[in-house]
Amino acid sequence: MKTVKLNNGVDMPIEGFGVFQITDPRECEEAVTHALNAGYRLIDTASAYLNEEAVGKAIQKSGIQREELFITTKLWIQDYGYENAKKAFYTSLEKLGLDYIDLYLLHQPMSDYYGAYRALEELYEEGKIKAIGVCNFYPERLVDLCINAKIIPAVNQIECHPFFQRIEDMKTMEEFGVQIESWGPLAEGQKDIFNNPILKEIGDQYNKTVAQVILRWHVQRGVVIIPKSSKKERIEENFNIFDFELSENDMKTILDMDLGYSETIDHSSPDTAKWLNSYKIHD
Repeated sequence: MKTVKLNNGVDMPIEGFGVFQITDPRECEEAVTHALNAGYRLIDTASAYLNEEAVGKAIQKSGIQREELFITTKLWIQDYGYENAKKAFYTSLEKLGLDYIDLYLLHQPMSDYYGAYRALEELYEEGKIKAIGVCNFYPERLVDLCINAKIIPAVNQIECHPFFQRIEDMKTMEEFGVQIESWGPLAEGQKDIFNNPILKEIGDQYNKTVAQVILRWHVQRGVVIIPKSSKKERIEENFNIFDFELSENDMKTILDMDLGYSETIDHSSPDTAKWLNSYKIHD
């Protein structure tokens, strides 16, 4: 597995397995087991996904050495603030059945994320977390945090796919040494992307599927990806992207697909801020 080196020297697999919206415990455990058997070593979950325990069970049953794994989870808005963040971290640690987390992320740039991030910094310094970072931070929020925080985030996990390529965001992250990671790397299937004629034509050149072409495109841009699927065949297919390389012309062709905005979520919308702050994951 190809890795990227984070700004603190930690090596992170460039492809992992995501479990967003796999809420059934048995289905989640089976999916993670399939992923680990296929060769994935980065597993990405979150307290808000309500499946950390299922992920933990799959990890324990796998028998894979802990140092071979790279486990990511995230802190939800409800648990922001310094003290709450510390408590929530240890809750996630217990649910996952681990002694440390490889990457711990703030899930949204809402509420008291500065207080929460201070807690992450301390947990990192104590060795409980190998790397800390954020999710869904647009350039202005990311720059503000980088300038004012003690520890610059190692990762910013954001929506990124052929329809929303985050070119300017990537420039900002590169300036501050923050690694981009894509959630929804396959555009969550929007715009019938798996039947896109441009991507199908590219895939036919290499005897690869549209999904494999997209994931390979991400990797060649240096973007960490966490595709999700509950189907064993698709999990294996998504992992089989390291035996071919897209040409420069292919990369330029996909570049032209960029819309420059999200059709999934608008983080600048007041309604989005209201909804995210109102979403509770525990009493």
